[in-house]
Amino acid sequence: MKEKVRWGILGLGSIAKQFARGLVATKDAELVAVCSRSKEKAEAFGAEFNAPHRHASYEALVADPEVDAIYVSTPHPYHAENSLLCLRAGKEVLCEKPFALNARQAREVIDCARRRRLFLMEAMWTRFLPAICQVRQWLASGAIGEVRMLTADFGFRAGWNPESRLLNPHLGGGALLDVGVYTVAFAYMVMGGAPKRIESMADIGKTGVDEQSAILLGFEGGRLALLSCAVRTGTPHSARIDGTDGRIEVPRFWHTTEATLTAGERTEHFEQPHEGNGYNYEAAEVGRCLRAGKLESDIMPLDETLSIMQTLDTIRGQWGMRYPQE
Repeated sequence: MKEKVRWGILGLGSIAKQFARGLVATKDAELVAVCSRSKEKAEAFGAEFNAPHRHASYEALVADPEVDAIYVSTPHPYHAENSLLCLRAGKEVLCEKPFALNARQAREVIDCARRRRLFLMEAMWTRFLPAICQVRQWLASGAIGEVRMLTADFGFRAGWNPESRLLNPHLGGGALLDVGVYTVAFAYMVMGGAPKRIESMADIGKTGVDEQSAILLGFEGGRLALLSCAVRTGTPHSARIDGTDGRIEVPRFWHTTEATLTAGERTEHFEQPHEGNGYNYEAAEVGRCLRAGKLESDIMPLDETLSIMQTLDTIRGQWGMRYPQE
């Protein structure tokens, strides 16, 4: 690995701009190439972020010898095929969440990366934020005793547009894959693994996707996670972890800069602004892993990504909700 990881971005929507801004604040990374099906879009994006290589096809990007790793930021239904395209061309991959449309697709991508011995990680950027790293340290030290219950929500009210990626089933629409994945992944992190029992209920809207839902996950030892997500209902975006000896509260947990520990007489508040826009931390993790010769992150491991997708599949199965591509 050279001094800097040379990044390419595949798919140039709004989340790609966030990642590109994050790379600016990542010391060991540089954006060298971007691609879109539209040459004009690639040129405009490349000019905005000083990317010298601007491709009008995905195939041209993955064939670019100047690119070490590729960030896949296309809509949900294309994550698997785009990641496979990159891996088959010998590129390391950071794939935006949700990692795939379903667990079957996720398993195919993971198997490909492992066969080819290439790095692969889901871009669950929340997990690498300093405040969330502090939450993990508190949990690991037993600061609140045994974790008994987690409550987390992520909901917002989007405008009514049946053709938007949020509401269109052909684009993997619905709250669960867009924002519910944050709450489920947070539960995995807090509880240290997969749930033993899954119960859920959703409001399926006019377009056939989940507009809001409530999810109850049961873990070993009677521990519970109460989760909710929505794309047509605004919620506080908060998380609270209750233990036998205290609690941890995380406002705006999915992009937080702070967390508070309360345990008996002890109150500890952690606050640290993001060095960049927060997306730099996941890019730095990729660089760290590549330099260490790792094929996956121990903070966001592939087996956990697959298990999260399996849980999301189970939840959708309880609603009888399938996407046209399935």
